[in-house]
Amino acid sequence: MTPYSLLILLVALERLAELVTARRHSAWSRARGGVEFGAGHYPAMVALHTGLLVGCLAETALLHRPFTPALGWPALAAALLAQALRWWCIRTLGPRWNTRVIVVLGLPLVRTGPYRWLHHPNYLAVVLEGVALPLVHGNWITATVFTALNAWLLATRLRCEKAALATATAAAPSSVGAPA
Repeated sequence: MTPYSLLILLVALERLAELVTARRHSAWSRARGGVEFGAGHYPAMVALHTGLLVGCLAETALLHRPFTPALGWPALAAALLAQALRWWCIRTLGPRWNTRVIVVLGLPLVRTGPYRWLHHPNYLAVVLEGVALPLVHGNWITATVFTALNAWLLATRLRCEKAALATATAAAPSSVGAPA
């Protein structure tokens, strides 16, 4: 196994840890009356993120992409930074973090951790990783395709979250839950 294949495997394992965490958090939210929004785009999101990992391995193998230190090391640093930001978001939101859009009425928006500065820091982590992870091994096609498809998906996701928060605000004007 090459070091890059090992990196992709570790990211895949991290994704599985996210899914386990999200499932536990979904149960927490639903037990408190949480309502899911935008379930229709969730399979596309799973497929796109799976495709990112497959694309990284396939492009490296099929097009014989070499590791170029001048690009690879900074890209690796950016990919690791994206992971750190993602887990900072998860830790900050606690059981409210999810891979799905679930709103629990009565919970105020989170304004601590990275949410002090950004409305959607988790999406910054996704964008950063989507560019950086493929470029660790010069996989510019995967980085480009993922980034383009992810831009469309994030636009869909942000519209969904905005609608979810608007619905929650209309139902309970003094407080809303924060979808992750």
